[in-house]
Amino acid sequence: MPPASATNKKGFLTQRMLNVIIKTMPIVASLIFLLTLFLIIKRPKSLGIGYSATLGALLSILFGVVSFEDVLRVIFIVWDPTLAFVGIVFISIILDKAGFFEWSALHMMKLARGDGKRLFLYIILLGALISAFFANDGSALILTPIIYQKIKYLGLKDRDMLPYVMSAGFVADTTSLPLVISNLVNILTANFFQIGFFEYALRMVFVNLFSLMATITVLFLYFRKDLIKSYDTEALEDKPPKLAIKDPLVFKSLWFVAPLALLAFVVKETLYPVPTSFIIALAGFIIFLASLKHRVFNLRRLITKETPWNIIIFSVGMYVVVYGLRNAGLTHHLAKLMETALQAGEFFGIFATGFLAAFLSSVMNNMPSVMIVNLSIEEMAVSMELKKMLAYANIVGCDLGPKITPIGSLATLLWLYVLEHKGIRIGWGYYFKTGIILTLPTLAFALLGLYLVLKLI
Repeated sequence: MPPASATNKKGFLTQRMLNVIIKTMPIVASLIFLLTLFLIIKRPKSLGIGYSATLGALLSILFGVVSFEDVLRVIFIVWDPTLAFVGIVFISIILDKAGFFEWSALHMMKLARGDGKRLFLYIILLGALISAFFANDGSALILTPIIYQKIKYLGLKDRDMLPYVMSAGFVADTTSLPLVISNLVNILTANFFQIGFFEYALRMVFVNLFSLMATITVLFLYFRKDLIKSYDTEALEDKPPKLAIKDPLVFKSLWFVAPLALLAFVVKETLYPVPTSFIIALAGFIIFLASLKHRVFNLRRLITKETPWNIIIFSVGMYVVVYGLRNAGLTHHLAKLMETALQAGEFFGIFATGFLAAFLSSVMNNMPSVMIVNLSIEEMAVSMELKKMLAYANIVGCDLGPKITPIGSLATLLWLYVLEHKGIRIGWGYYFKTGIILTLPTLAFALLGLYLVLKLI
C-alpha cells in the first residue's frame, strides 16, 4: 500500500489536471468550432464539407470536448431530418430533370404578360411555393439557374436580371417556414421538440404569410428603381410550357405522390409515428419508379454526383462539434439570456430568441446555430409549452437570419457560386449591405406574426 503522502499527491495531481481540462474546455471547443467553420467556408484545395466537419468531430473527441455517448446522442437527433433533407433534394433533382421547374417558370413568365413588376412578384410567389414543398435549397439552387436562363432568353442585360435573381435567392429562405419539410432547420427542431407535422403547419403557415408579405414589400421597395417596365413576350411564343416537360410520367406522378405523402403524414400524426425520412423515401421511390420509362437522367450520376450524401457526414460531424460548445457551457449562458428576456413577457422572449438565432446564423452558419439554440432551450427551466414557443422563434431566426451574410447558410454560398458561373458576380460587401437591409425588417415582421399566431392558436 503506498504512503498516504503519495496517494494525496496523486489525488492532487489528478484533480489539478481535471481543473485544467474544465477551465480550458470552452477555449478548446471554440477553437475547434472556428477551425471547422473556416474549413467549411474556405474549402482549401476544394476540401469537402463532410471532411471538414469530420475533422472537427474527431478533434472534439480527441481533446475530450465530447464523449462517445455524446456522439450517439447527436446521431439519434440528426439522422431522421438529415435523411429527409437528402430525400427532398433527390426528388427535386428528378423533377428538375423531368422539366417540372422549367414548366413552372414558363407559366409564371407568361402570366406576367410582359410586365416587369408583375414578373418580379410572380418570381417571389413561385420561389415561395417551391421552398414550401421542395425545401429552401431546392428553390435557391434549382429555381435560380432556371430563372436566370429564362430571363436571359428574353434578351435582358445582366444588370437588369440582378433584382430578379436576388429575389429568387432571398425568398428561398424567408418563405421556408410553412411546413416541417420546407427547411432542414424545421425538420431538426420539430423532431427535437416532438412537434407534429400538422401542429407545426397550423402555426407556421400563417407565420410564413407574414414573412411572405414582408419579403414582397422590402424587395419591391429596395429594387423598385431597378425593375424593368416591360419585356418582349414574343420570345416565349415558341416555348410553350408543355414543351418543357421532358418526362410526362414523372410529371403526372407528382400529382399522385403529393396527396399520398399528405395521407402518410396524417397516419404519422394519428396512428403510428413514422419517421419523416421514411415518408419522403416512399415518395421518392414512387417518383423514381415513374422515371424508369423515359430515363431522362443518368441514375448513377444522380445518386453518386448530384444527391448530396456528404450532407449526412456534414450534419453528424458539425453537430458533434456544436455539442462540444454545449459541453463547454455556451448553451447554459444562452439559456439564461433567453430566460431573462422571457421574464419580461412572451413577446420579448420570442423576439430575443429569434434575433439571437438570426445573429448566430449570420456569423457561424444556421445549421450549427439551430442546434445550439435548441440545446439551450432544452436546458431552460420553463414549461414545454414555452419551450415550443421559443423553438418556433428559433426556426424563424435560423430560416431568415442566414440571409444577412453570405456565410449564413450553405445554400447561399452555393447560390453565389452558381451565379458566378453564370456571369453574375455579387460581391460580399454588396450582399451584406443588401442582406441586412432586407432581412432585419422581414425578420421582425415574421416574429411579430409568430407572436400573434401563438396568442390566437
